[in-house]
Amino acid sequence: MKKYIFLLILLASPFYSSANECPDVLKFMKRKLNSQETVNMCSEYQGKTLLIVNTASYCGFTPQFEGLEALYSNYKDKGLVVLGFPSHDFNQEDDDEGKTAELCELTYGVKFPMFEATHVRGDDADPLYKMLAKKSGTTPIWNFYKYLIDKNGNMVDSYSSYTKPTDKDFIQDIEKTLALK
Repeated sequence: MKKYIFLLILLASPFYSSANECPDVLKFMKRKLNSQETVNMCSEYQGKTLLIVNTASYCGFTPQFEGLEALYSNYKDKGLVVLGFPSHDFNQEDDDEGKTAELCELTYGVKFPMFEATHVRGDDADPLYKMLAKKSGTTPIWNFYKYLIDKNGNMVDSYSSYTKPTDKDFIQDIEKTLALK
């Protein structure tokens, strides 16, 4: 009986809850691209370094999918997760999620998590993107805008569409973030 009382006290302790509390940036359920399956971002990505990117299928930056997949492949075992959110906010995304998924998977070999089409700016912005804008002080200016979040849910930095996934400074920021304790 004493063990159970101790456990209840421990679970109610502010030290226990704060160490295991989900960061605000992960308190969302998101539907996977071209699927009915939803993902609890907290249970799936808590404790991971996140690179959140708004994507588009018909954009001059679309070839960045290859570099984003390479980043994901190279760093996923160290704790990096790339999260892609297609957006039609700049009129360069297909209305058909099946076509978007096909482009990602077949053309660019994307294996990192992709989610349903999302508004990333303005009054209709998804709550996740509103939070990212608030934390970073900036909204996506175009497709393939990137937000780097540390494993504790803190905003590290945001990067323009012109920042390629192969950019040395960008990769250095990811590596520094992955190394944080």
